[in-house]
Amino acid sequence: MADRGLEGMALPLEVRARLAELELELSEGDITQKGYEKKRSKLIGAYLPQPPTANGAAVVRCRLQHSEGAPGRALHSGNIGVCDIRDAAVRERAASTAGNRPLFYFRFGVDQALPPERRAPVTPASSTRYHRRRSSGSRDERYRSDVHTEAVQAALAKHKERKMAVPMPSKRRSLVVQTSMDAYTPPDTSSGSEDEGSVQGDSQGTPTSSQGSINMEHWISQAIHGSTTSTTSSSSTQSGGSGAAHRLADVMAQTHIENHSAPPDVTTYTSEHPIQVERPQGSTTSRTAPKYGNAELMETGDGVPVSSRVSAKIQQLVNTLKRPKRPPLREFFVDDFEELLEVQQPDPNQPKPEGAQMLAMRGEQLGVVTNWPPSLEAALQRWGTISPKAPCLTTMDTNGKPLYILTYGKLWTRSMKVAYNILHKLGTKQEPMVRPGDRVALVFPNNDPAASMVAFYGCLLAEVVPVPIEVPLTRKDAGSQQIGFLLGSCGVTVALTSDACHKGLPKSPTGEIPQFKGWPKLLWFVTESKHLSKPPRDWFPHIKDANNDTAYIEYKTCKDGSVLGVTVTRIALLTHCQALTQACGYTEAETIVNVLDFKKDVGLWHGILTSVMNMMHVISIPYSLMKVNPLSWIQKVCQYKAKVACVKSRDMHWALVAHRDQRDINLSSLRMLIVADGANPWSISSCDAFLNVFQSKGLRQEVICPCASSPEALTVAIRRPTDDSNQPPGRGVLSMHGLTYGVIRVDSEEKLSVLTVQDVGLVMPGAIMCSVKPDGIPQLCRTDEIGELCVCAIATGTSYYGLSGMTKNTFEVFPVTSSGAPVSEYPFVRTGLLGFIGPGGLVFVVGKMDGLMVVSGRRHNADDIVATALAVEPMKFVYRGRIAVFSVTVLHDERIVIVAEQRPDSTEEDSFQWMSRVLQAIDSIHQVGVYCLALVPANTLPKTPLGGIHLSETKQLFLEGSLHPCNVLMCPHTCVTNLPKPRQKQPEIGPASVMVGNLVSGKRIAQASGRDLGQIEDNDQARKFLFLSEVLQWRAQTTPDHVLYTLLNCRGTIASSLTCVQLHKRAEKIAVMLMERGHLQDGDHVALVYPPGIDLIAAFYGCLYAGCVPITVRPPHPQNIATTLPTVKMIVEVSRSACLMTTQLICKLLRSREAAAAVDVRAWPPILDTDDLPKKRPAQIYKPSNPDTLAYLDFSVSTTGMLAGVKMSHAATSAFCRSIKLQCELYPSREVAICLDPYCGLGFVLWCLCRSHEITAFSGLRLRH
Repeated sequence: MADRGLEGMALPLEVRARLAELELELSEGDITQKGYEKKRSKLIGAYLPQPPTANGAAVVRCRLQHSEGAPGRALHSGNIGVCDIRDAAVRERAASTAGNRPLFYFRFGVDQALPPERRAPVTPASSTRYHRRRSSGSRDERYRSDVHTEAVQAALAKHKERKMAVPMPSKRRSLVVQTSMDAYTPPDTSSGSEDEGSVQGDSQGTPTSSQGSINMEHWISQAIHGSTTSTTSSSSTQSGGSGAAHRLADVMAQTHIENHSAPPDVTTYTSEHPIQVERPQGSTTSRTAPKYGNAELMETGDGVPVSSRVSAKIQQLVNTLKRPKRPPLREFFVDDFEELLEVQQPDPNQPKPEGAQMLAMRGEQLGVVTNWPPSLEAALQRWGTISPKAPCLTTMDTNGKPLYILTYGKLWTRSMKVAYNILHKLGTKQEPMVRPGDRVALVFPNNDPAASMVAFYGCLLAEVVPVPIEVPLTRKDAGSQQIGFLLGSCGVTVALTSDACHKGLPKSPTGEIPQFKGWPKLLWFVTESKHLSKPPRDWFPHIKDANNDTAYIEYKTCKDGSVLGVTVTRIALLTHCQALTQACGYTEAETIVNVLDFKKDVGLWHGILTSVMNMMHVISIPYSLMKVNPLSWIQKVCQYKAKVACVKSRDMHWALVAHRDQRDINLSSLRMLIVADGANPWSISSCDAFLNVFQSKGLRQEVICPCASSPEALTVAIRRPTDDSNQPPGRGVLSMHGLTYGVIRVDSEEKLSVLTVQDVGLVMPGAIMCSVKPDGIPQLCRTDEIGELCVCAIATGTSYYGLSGMTKNTFEVFPVTSSGAPVSEYPFVRTGLLGFIGPGGLVFVVGKMDGLMVVSGRRHNADDIVATALAVEPMKFVYRGRIAVFSVTVLHDERIVIVAEQRPDSTEEDSFQWMSRVLQAIDSIHQVGVYCLALVPANTLPKTPLGGIHLSETKQLFLEGSLHPCNVLMCPHTCVTNLPKPRQKQPEIGPASVMVGNLVSGKRIAQASGRDLGQIEDNDQARKFLFLSEVLQWRAQTTPDHVLYTLLNCRGTIASSLTCVQLHKRAEKIAVMLMERGHLQDGDHVALVYPPGIDLIAAFYGCLYAGCVPITVRPPHPQNIATTLPTVKMIVEVSRSACLMTTQLICKLLRSREAAAAVDVRAWPPILDTDDLPKKRPAQIYKPSNPDTLAYLDFSVSTTGMLAGVKMSHAATSAFCRSIKLQCELYPSREVAICLDPYCGLGFVLWCLCRSHEITAFSGLRLRH
């Protein structure tokens, strides 16, 4: 295309077409810049009276057209030249390098008249992210979703190399992105609805007459706008077209971004409000920007269509795009499986919210104190120069003795040294490795807060963004791969660490630190002073007021295991410190004891940031010391007369366990005990127990201050310390049944299914809070409804780094009323906490979104399930309380899975008794079934850095089948209640499907049938015997010495065996005893209470010989008669047994004192002892007159205590045995090992039934038990 300076020239159409072709060849890299200039000069040299001036060539026509009278005015793309865009990009880059590091704001739908502090700041990552071109993929855009794409990207962190989606087999890279593919994150894409909405009506341009031009323009428009539905010229867009041109100009200006730049991301902006954009300094370099052509505009300045003479590569791409897209067959296959599933009908009696619509709750006004510093770095400078000897941080060793005292003077000087070395000693002067705005990782152990604090403030002084992470101990740490993915997406190339930590990292044989799985290649930089250069005297960090630049990135682990980076700006950081200072009443020189992780969350906010703002003294207790001495934090509070302590409820619990009436404890100095996990509703028990024990030690009730926080919204609410001890804290007893429906119903504490919650205080100063429905549009909840808490404040996170789709869903929420009116013009941030705002503005939290499990339309919280399981006796069964609860999807619904570590000394019997009690407790309290309960050996579940269970890794092991549990209890019958409906048999059309157009249709198979037993089994001898008793008699005559059963003991040696004739003779004697001693008749029911063994089998066939109906019953456990004997009694009563047969040992057990305490001895039917059998044979063996008569009863007791019995006839029993023989292909030479209980179901069939019939069929079969 021609320059703007050429618009007045009368250039021939051929020249203009050739110029456009040159631009495309240059943009695609087919010719060099030098070749382009040479050919261009040759083409227009004859038509130029003089060389064009710089001013004439640098007129920018690609900016967003905005004026006071016509905001968002449409821009005709036909009047824009590619050189205009390129020159504009060069000028913008020159302007951005001339001034200081600029700020920028970004918010969809926010009026530009808003004050700067209310606009949503965007990180330096976002500045490039929002203005880069989306790669044109071949995927059908109708099925594209930002959130899904970003979730898939996070889940695919296993892949070290990520490739761009390319719609053709071309070797070229992306037109825009020239960064290293090793450190590249695939660009996020906005939703299809946004893309389609960006193309508006009122077309101003006309399609060209050239078909090649139309197709090429469609491709370029698709590449920039991300829309496959637009077929018109890009000049037909109003705000969308101008926005695309502006984005393209920004793309040209930011092509040479280093490998550590932000990941590209493009979202279509359709608002009429203009965007203020200034580029971060980190994206500007001294190198000349490469010049690319305008890939969007396919007309010359006068609207002349481009000639079809384009390069071969471009023509190949055009031909590829002409081909019709062939979606996968799966998208067109109509499957009615979901329709066949049983639809859960809503309970007509379920509680529903009845209150009025809630109102947004506003916190107190954030006070303005004159001596508050303008930024956190300014506060550090003030205290480092005014009070250099004031203690800032005291670290402890594993013996509880002070290890190091960091003063404010040392913190200031060492932070300056770190800042200087980061900026000037990494890389070269011409190519420094770290520039202001870049991200660096902070890798420090949990026992070295001083070095981490120095490095953190060094990054702030250098205007570098720190990303604190955990120390990778091995190459296969749980969650380490996802941490590496976060570092790669942030463009981290440098990791700051301490000398001791660097020496402790895993090394290769050559002494180098290997690249951890999923991590980018890092330069490890030790920040100890002895390894750093002293900054020159004339060098001084540039300290400015808090602005909207990113201060730090805090990592967050999601429910699915992916790790996200929450960006916190400098103004949000300072405002948050001010809000905490006001809420907690912090003053200078106060002492605070911190037990929490100083790298994130409450430990970072109070122990590292707010403490420096107020010149406080922090006593840091490492986790290693807490494991050795859980009382260490209480001892330090007494020793240093600390005013504030930051702990978790677990620290309070373990302090109670280790407490032994120590006399020197005095907690009267505490004015505030911050409970960081106050959002967990079950923390109230630790708070109450701690208060009861230590109230006599000077602890006051009003001192305990629970708080609620989240990585996205920072501190959500905190209970203020009060001087009025008569004012009790807020608490409520809520019905757990109502909570599963999201409804608040007050209940009484006497009931079991209740949840007692305590308030977490008031809304933070300067913030607005509301509760919205967790699903669907963010509509305000009613006053008696549970919803997700949302916060509108300056002191919140800004975005998920590099993920615009998830950012919009979390950080840009606009709650609406029931009528659809927005609550506020400012966006809210989702906290991920479920709760409500109670009377007096008190905030109550009942759970977290990450722990939410929706089973059959009811909400259950993982913390509630954990609390119920840990409360089951014996309470110490779970090893150190290490238990994980999560859900898996089965038949389109979530199912609950519990995984716990059992104590090393637990037996198998203890394990199953505990698991059965847990299932019953959860069923009675939560009214929900558990799909699977698995027990694993101690210390085998993946751990987090601080010793907790890594939930997502545990779930992944479960899904992969790599959990290796030692005990498993599966209960699908109690929780999978939406089984498919019975299918109807199709009379004419079979299961074959037919292709009709693009739709696969057909009939599902309505039934399935196996082979006919009568046709396959041609053995006349086997057909002659229809009953099991006849089969055994025939086998005793034909193969009397064949061994049927071999019983092995616990040592693996043979305990006893039984041949065919031995079983027959023993069954005869039992039949005689039943008829003579028991005086039983045909059809009477007999309960067989035997341990697994040969006695049980002989008793079963003895009942058949006598014509009785046997019922196998598991005997009571000798060590737990009180709970197991009632089950035996229940089966005997329900089955209406006329007699009970057992061994002499169990007979004595039934008549013992322990048994009499549980069941009255007189309540038992006659008990027969089979250890002393009569020696005579029966006169005749009973033969059923009808195959449909009853053969035996199969009773089973579910894990929840439900008793079910199945009647089995002789014909059904015989057919069942034949089918098992055929299906399992049990040939005569095979031996079968049975490790199942012989009391019900398949275990009973394999133990007692299949033996005789298989003997008949195979003329011999040995089975080992």
